[in-house]
Amino acid sequence: MLPALGRWLIGAGVILILAGVVIWALGLVPGMGRLPGDIYIRRGNFTFYFPLGTCILLSIIISLLFMLFRR
Repeated sequence: MLPALGRWLIGAGVILILAGVVIWALGLVPGMGRLPGDIYIRRGNFTFYFPLGTCILLSIIISLLFMLFRR
């Protein structure tokens, strides 16, 4: 039981590291995170940011990659 849990935790850690590297790399792409459709509200000392356009674009790209590798 414990060896299986250990393997699962290591796998989850590797996935989180890969996700972090991808997010960091996307931050280096000019314009990523500032697409049309991203919601940005700033009032006084309150800031709300929701990257809706970026989420939609990444969803489309990931869906196309999965469709490509599925075949």
